[in-house]
This record gives sequence, C-alpha cells and structure tokens, in this order.
Amino acid sequence: MNSLPFRTFLAWSREHFGTALHRVALDAGSQCPNRDGTKGFGGCVYCDVEGSGTGALRKGEDLDRQLREGLARIARRGAPGPAVAYFQSYSNTYVAPARLEEVLATVEPFIGREVAALSIATRPDTLGDDALDVLARWNERLPVWIELGLESASDSVLQEINRLHTVADFEGAVRRSKARGLTVIGHAILGLPGDDREGARRSAALLAREGVDGVKVHQTMVLRRTVLERWWKDGRVATLEVDEYVEWLADFVERLRPEQVLHRLNGDADRAQLLAPQWSTLNPGVREKLAAELRRRGTHQGARLGVD
Repeated sequence: MNSLPFRTFLAWSREHFGTALHRVALDAGSQCPNRDGTKGFGGCVYCDVEGSGTGALRKGEDLDRQLREGLARIARRGAPGPAVAYFQSYSNTYVAPARLEEVLATVEPFIGREVAALSIATRPDTLGDDALDVLARWNERLPVWIELGLESASDSVLQEINRLHTVADFEGAVRRSKARGLTVIGHAILGLPGDDREGARRSAALLAREGVDGVKVHQTMVLRRTVLERWWKDGRVATLEVDEYVEWLADFVERLRPEQVLHRLNGDADRAQLLAPQWSTLNPGVREKLAAELRRRGTHQGARLGVD
C-alpha cells in the first residue's frame, strides 16, 4: 500500500517495473458475439460503434502505424517509461488463433525498451482455450494481461444491458486464465441500469473472491449512438453525480483485496460523444475524493473484505 488508502496502478508499476507505464490503445478490428448475431445484435447498451475503443483500424490506420504513433506521442510528452500495448476495441480473442498471433506479432519489434507488456481486452465468453494457449506462449516473452469485462455481478443486469454472458462465464474465464499464469484485470461499471449501490458492493466482492490481479472500475456514461442514449432521453436511466459515485466507489474499494491493483478509478469520454454525466469530461479529482472519503470513514482498500 502507498500513502493513499488504496493500491494504484502507478505505485504498482513503479514497484514492478521501476518506472511508470503508459498504455497505447490499439484497434485490431475485432468484433463481439452480441453484435454479429452469434448471441445478439447491437452490442452492450452503453457501447458505441467503436466498441469502446478508438476506431482506428476502420479509419485506415493499421496496427503497426497505431503502435508507432502511440509510442511517438509518449516520447513527445517526455514521459519516462515503456508502454503497455493495449488491444482495446471490442473482444480481441473473438478471432481464430492464427489471427490472434498475427495481431500480437505487431508488437514483436518493440518488445523490451518500448513495450513492456501486452494487455488484451475481451469478453469472458470469447476466451477459448486456443486463445489462452496463444497468450500463454506470449507470456513467456513479456507479461500478458487479460482484461475481462464483468461489468456487474448480476446475471439479470447483464441480460438487461445486452451483455449476454453470465457471471459464471466470468468466473470460469478467470480460473482458466490464472491456471496458465496470465495476469487478469477485471472490469466493473457502477450505476448500470438495474444495478444499485448494493450491486456495486456485490461486484467488488466477486472480484475479490475470484482473486483477479487488477481492477478497472468506472461510472456509467451515456454516449451518443448507443441504446443507452435513447433510454436516458426517455428518462429510464439516471447517471451518478461525482460525489455519489465516490461514495459507491469507496464501498467498492473497501470490499476488494488489499493487494488488488486499481488500474482505473473512473472513466472519461470525448466531449462530443458524451451526454451524461458531464463531469466525466472534466478532471473531477476522483482519486483525491476517494482518498478523502476513505479517510473520513477511517477505512482503506480491503477494510470490508468478506464482511458483507
């Protein structure tokens, strides 16, 4: 634990890599089974047409160019430390093993000084054993992180938001990934339709119980060109204000394991695409507000682990 009452990604990366790490978001042109008709159409209700990513490949930017430009941006900022090649858009293991190998090979010339780790975002129901075998082989060369979307610990909420996988799918994917020695980062969204403050606590308890190595958590955001936009305009959905979100987030963090690394505490969005909450486009100081709330309570990350 650092001076904050929770374990941050920055502190962890300095401990393990001796420096800060910087993510370079990459779009490999993958898809999702709840978009292509395998399970459904339209994707998750909160997800825009870019699959929560950059849309770079669709715009004609191949992976090599995306990675080189991302590394150049880091260099221009004068930011010390290597990058994490982050395959972000859609479900990156929802491809044939040969395609996954081809995608990951883009990183090969940069392994070492420029790229220190691979991070693969995917759904738990698209993480087959063939994909895990590919990722396990790459993990022998550099750290491979599997970013798995749980989003909510409620199957009914997952159905409501058109996620169309189950909590059991997530639990199985975590176990199979960890059995191969891969690092697992679980994703959760607070304030989803049908999910309340108690739901946030249940999501944290599940992530703690499954022993994921890291956690990304953010507020529900309403983006243009999503199903959630229509629900929000119809009054079916209300988003959390920043102080309310911090209270829920404190509940969440109290129920994690002390050693789990918080890779993200809140989300942001393009101003042109975001409808609500508007604080998501600003710098609301969520990290500082969370630290103050936990100190006010006299608690810290893990303080309520297994209590309720």
